[in-house]
Amino acid sequence: MRRCEDLGYLGKDQTMPNRNIIEGQEAEKEKDKVVVLDFGGQYSHLIVRRCRELGVYTELIPYDIPIEELKRGIEVEEGEGKIKGIILSGGPFSIHEPGSPKCSYEIVDLNIPILGICYGAQLIAYIKGGAVGEGRKGEFGRTELFFKDSELFDGLRGQSPTINVWMSHGDVIERLPSADIIGYTKNTPVAAFCINDRIYGVQFHPEVHHTEKGEKILWNFLYKICGCKRNWTVESFVRDKIDAIKSEVGSDGRVVCGLSGGIDSSTTALLLNKAIGDRLTCIFVDNGLLREGEKEAVINTFENNFKMRMVFVDAKERFLRGLQGVKDAEAKRKIIGELFINIFEEEAKKLGNVDFLAQGTIYPDRIESARARSGSVASRIKSHHNVGALPEKLGLKLIEPIKDLYKDEVREVAKELGMPSQILNQHPFPGPGLAARVIGEVTEDKLRICREASHIVEEELKLSAWYDKVWQAFAIVGDDVATGVLGDARSVGRIVTIRVVESREAMTADFVKLPYEVLEGMSKRITNEVKGVTWVTYAISSKPPATIEPC
Repeated sequence: MRRCEDLGYLGKDQTMPNRNIIEGQEAEKEKDKVVVLDFGGQYSHLIVRRCRELGVYTELIPYDIPIEELKRGIEVEEGEGKIKGIILSGGPFSIHEPGSPKCSYEIVDLNIPILGICYGAQLIAYIKGGAVGEGRKGEFGRTELFFKDSELFDGLRGQSPTINVWMSHGDVIERLPSADIIGYTKNTPVAAFCINDRIYGVQFHPEVHHTEKGEKILWNFLYKICGCKRNWTVESFVRDKIDAIKSEVGSDGRVVCGLSGGIDSSTTALLLNKAIGDRLTCIFVDNGLLREGEKEAVINTFENNFKMRMVFVDAKERFLRGLQGVKDAEAKRKIIGELFINIFEEEAKKLGNVDFLAQGTIYPDRIESARARSGSVASRIKSHHNVGALPEKLGLKLIEPIKDLYKDEVREVAKELGMPSQILNQHPFPGPGLAARVIGEVTEDKLRICREASHIVEEELKLSAWYDKVWQAFAIVGDDVATGVLGDARSVGRIVTIRVVESREAMTADFVKLPYEVLEGMSKRITNEVKGVTWVTYAISSKPPATIEPC
């Protein structure tokens, strides 16, 4: 049975971050926080993002974290990483389903504000002895909520005691004797409740933009109910992270950083440069899988403008040899990752006296690689070349300064650090480069087509003023061919697929409904200018169920 949030669920263990969260890591150990217990809901990370946007540092932790760890985080002094509130996320389960995830029942006895959302609200009701049953009618999508005055709904009432909220559930809380019912819908008698002015539950999702005044509801919980102070800004993150890097690296430690030119590795390099200066050496590897003009742009930006120490490695032939004959997407990623690590090892040895390896790993990378999980085997979506344990023979400690950030947060940090607009505003690029956009075996001809077609896609978006409106845009090429007419002769050529998506944090994405004239311009240019292409198609799948990158 799948009762709550039965939309695009990818596996409950995929979103479980490192358990070392209550005591914190690096500078975050001093930052008071709200924690979100993750029950596998598709919106779990959105809750974290919304709370951070409201100015409160928030982290996602496993639903089954030992109650003792929560108690330790609650009992510390203010300003020492104290947990100020707990949010229980939604999830795609029924409370009555065998094996459904449940946190410690003692959580409701902790002297701390708690907010349960969807499945989280049902779990609180279940623990408190309420009745949770199968609803006569499921509620999915926009629903009218009738609400009463309460701290959670403070400031919401206008001329009507109702707001439109976003529902995604089948089971319902039928009764909860110990609670004050503060919200209901036509099909849900207990759509919002309060217990002792400390524990709240809502059957809807305040974190999604479809919920009217959802941001205000979360603000009320964070500031009015939990008593949080604003402590999460880009400026504070940069300041704290630079201090943390200085502390971790020490006064004489040396760091080597893998620099690709993408926003993640570039932001990592700038943070390290601010912290330790010329004790950082960036290794830029031309793997033959880069975008048009990327090599020249990276060298000019970081070596010439920022005066960073750089080592340039031409490894195009080495990567192409390694990928020869390999068609499986996961196998290609592993080969690329291993080659990167081998090259880093070789170059680090040449440098001598290097202590740390820095990587631009971000939160979605860790999630999709199933590295951030709660002790059980996770279903891997896809691995990332910069995620995972380094081989012991490398002998370097790992630094990942932006590993807890989402992509949009990385861009905000990059802007604060003075990143040039050429890199700051460019679309995200996968670690495996164009290999992630070449379906099947990676060949020089397919890479050429992918590179040239992608360049045209980006150029046309810029000419039509669409480039900055979308999250990511590129071309995909595989082994499929189709018949075309070039001149007066029939010709067989490759099929190129254009992929353009909108997103905020890369956890979800929708395809962009580009004007037909923009798509037509791309198609004409690709078939006219890119040798060997006869057909152009447009990808209209969203994430989930698809991923953004095809491989």
